[in-house]
Amino acid sequence: MNTQKRGSTSEMQVTSIRLEPELKERLREISGEQGYQTLIREVLWQFVEQQAVSDEVSWRSLSNGESYSVEDRGFSSHSSQLSMSDVRATFRAIAQQKERCAITDQLIDPQQPMWLGLTIAGELVPIRLSE
Repeated sequence: MNTQKRGSTSEMQVTSIRLEPELKERLREISGEQGYQTLIREVLWQFVEQQAVSDEVSWRSLSNGESYSVEDRGFSSHSSQLSMSDVRATFRAIAQQKERCAITDQLIDPQQPMWLGLTIAGELVPIRLSE
């Protein structure tokens, strides 16, 4: 995972968030020596950066009069590149738009329950729930 420093903790604002005890413990286990708060910040930054890229691609496509599909967002087949052994942790989620499972390459429809997988490379990838 990218451990790039974005500023000292003295420059950060204090924010309170309520976490289930099990979630907090699992985050501690995943984060190791870096600490779970650092892990949460990195995951949130990655999400924000991915959204910015997605918004830019969407804006460019729409401004050019093009349609915007799941394939346009770069969700090509991952099945030969990614397996569950590449996933460090999973988080329950609800798809807000069409996604493609990074493991099976199956489509995930909007509002469908799914998992977000945190890969060993530090990426969050969509994973379709088994039926």
